[in-house]
Amino acid sequence: MRLLHRASSWRQLFAEDALPDPRAWPALLTPLKGALLSLGSQPTLAEAKAWQPTLVDALIRLDIPAWRISQLLGDHNAWLYRCAINLSLEEMQATGWGDPPVAFCVLTLGSVARHECLLGPDQDNAMILAEYPDAEHDTIDSYFQSLGYRFGERLHEAGIPRCHAHVMARWPMWRKRLSEWRKQLDIWTAQRRVKRVQQANILFDFAPVYGDSALARELREHIVWRVPSAHLFLGEMRDLLDETPVALGRLGRLMGDGKDAPHRGVIDLKRQGLIPLQNAVRLLAVANGCSSGDTRGRLTELVALQKMGAPRAMALKEALDRLQERLLKTQMDSLAQGRAPDYWVNVSALSSAERLLLRHDLQQIKGLFAQASRGD
Repeated sequence: MRLLHRASSWRQLFAEDALPDPRAWPALLTPLKGALLSLGSQPTLAEAKAWQPTLVDALIRLDIPAWRISQLLGDHNAWLYRCAINLSLEEMQATGWGDPPVAFCVLTLGSVARHECLLGPDQDNAMILAEYPDAEHDTIDSYFQSLGYRFGERLHEAGIPRCHAHVMARWPMWRKRLSEWRKQLDIWTAQRRVKRVQQANILFDFAPVYGDSALARELREHIVWRVPSAHLFLGEMRDLLDETPVALGRLGRLMGDGKDAPHRGVIDLKRQGLIPLQNAVRLLAVANGCSSGDTRGRLTELVALQKMGAPRAMALKEALDRLQERLLKTQMDSLAQGRAPDYWVNVSALSSAERLLLRHDLQQIKGLFAQASRGD
């Protein structure tokens, strides 16, 4: 942690298996130092997961921007994954399963993979296996099914709940050999079918968290090669953008759709703000052969490919930052009031300046929708 003062070195905070020792850190980092000392050097997975609001509070006190805090939450969740996988492998070794029979790579999906985390994500993960003979499938796949089940249960017990849609490596749909993943993507992208587009959208946002990352690179290369020419598939991706409209009325006023709202005057800013932004950027990125799996990286690539102007990309990055900031504040306020963190933002509680900025950001996203829908 000697280089912690450099912006790029924040990403080293949870890069090792052991938590950093903050005792020699300068006074400038006292809030984060105190947070880590309160956690201890060897917390349980549940203790480490429950500590995340303390981490967010310390980073806010250090005036760290929301997008960086979201990255670090993603890094910390990845650290929890690695711990859970290591413990599961040790348990399997001790109970006679032995070492992994072939190389493998565990992938995180969704916000953890994009490093755009808020508090309270559920599990979204997958697994790529190296090639092996079909005759050995039952033995080899059983090993990795057990591994996926074990680390998934550890994460669930720690406070990262199982995915209700079963997007987890314990299930065969999300655990395949690399060649099978390539074939699966070819099937998903060959036609214009809603369910296949939805499944592919989940997979597109992946990041390797454990194992042989070369397997993940090869899968990403296949996506970059295959998707830009899958015109029917991309057409369905464009149509699905309408499923997650931004929270603006016809006159440009802030207005949620009221779905599952706890009371009037609130907006689910994740579902009607953050997700539409992520969906539209993902569409433009995969259609143009971008290799990044996160929203900020995709915007940078689109500018480099001259598929988006730098001013628009900067405006969208700023919108992403403000949406993350607003949602993290909402979640921290919920926790302070004894409630579980959620995504409901009370519009009437915002200042006039905050409402104006939120309208501006949602209008930027709505403009992005128009570009993505045209297939520019």
